[in-house]
Amino acid sequence: MASKGFARCFAEVVREHRKQKKLSQEKLAEKAELSTVFISRVERGKESPSVDSLLKIAKALDVRVRDLVRKL
Repeated sequence: MASKGFARCFAEVVREHRKQKKLSQEKLAEKAELSTVFISRVERGKESPSVDSLLKIAKALDVRVRDLVRKL
């Protein structure tokens, strides 16, 4: 994954964790208090989250931040 950009790699990891938790993008967005459009853009690698958003996503997925950035 090193050859891919941060946003693309992060997208894959977030999607993987979301699917493992059996959450829709809508439910993840609700739990993270973020918009569904933002979650969709993150999962498509179109947007990189801020530190605040990263923390919200990790909390909503019940994982550590390091678990979301482990492959980056």
